[in-house]
Amino acid sequence: MKKITGYMSAFLLGTMLLTGCRTASVKQPETAVTKTETAVTKAETEKASAKESAAAIDTVTLYITRHGKTMLNTSDRSQGWIDAPLTPAGIEVASALGRGLKLEGVEFDAVYTSDSGRAIETAEIVLNEKGQNLEIHKDKRLREFNFGTYEGMPNDEMWGAIAKAQGMTLEDMKASMQTGSFMDTVASFADTLAQLDKDKAEEEGNWPAEDIATIQARLQAAFSDIVKESMDKGYADVLVVSHGLSIGTFLSTVDANAKVPAAGLKNASVSKVVVKDGIYTVETVNDLSYAEKGK
Repeated sequence: MKKITGYMSAFLLGTMLLTGCRTASVKQPETAVTKTETAVTKAETEKASAKESAAAIDTVTLYITRHGKTMLNTSDRSQGWIDAPLTPAGIEVASALGRGLKLEGVEFDAVYTSDSGRAIETAEIVLNEKGQNLEIHKDKRLREFNFGTYEGMPNDEMWGAIAKAQGMTLEDMKASMQTGSFMDTVASFADTLAQLDKDKAEEEGNWPAEDIATIQARLQAAFSDIVKESMDKGYADVLVVSHGLSIGTFLSTVDANAKVPAAGLKNASVSKVVVKDGIYTVETVNDLSYAEKGK
């Protein structure tokens, strides 16, 4: 009986000790870790929020620039989504633009371009001349108009097809372009070309030429995202390198009073747009003064 009682006492004592150890080893550390993790998470969230608030701004200035002259520009061929490198003259005017911007004290906080090589090359040259080492953000929505199966064709041949579809001669069309607005001309051009290319592109398995509504939608979406990101991250002055028809279309879309030349924008020209409270104000169009200053 004594032996049994002794065994029972030992068993009860061991059970009590084991239970106590389990309680101590689980409850206390778990509570401590949870409190520590909560405190760290809260601190990190507050730090990130404070950093974002400090960076955020309400006004962004866009320096929207057309790329330098290319080999296809020189041979007077249509150049939309297809690409060509800058000519020596194109490299020189891009270099002059960079030097002119530097002399004027313009410092960029961010750079965006289309994903076309001629736009990227222009941005690289400008940054090199200015001595700025910035990442180039590429966006295919900033591309030039897509001319579909008419890409690379002599310009007169492409425009001649459009004139014929509209019941005009090429000479009559060129004359009308000098009197009408830039937007009227490119809208008519894009919609007619898209209609002409619709069946042809499908037969050849090509990207079809874009109509004006498609072009406007992608450009507005691209610039809207650029502005939002710039405001959130504190990019006050932003370089955007795109293409002649696309830049002119965007300027005319956001500001009906923008004075876009009927003949289009020059290579390495700058059009300055200030964005505040969702309102786009076109301050300058086709400005060549930076490139002239940098010569």
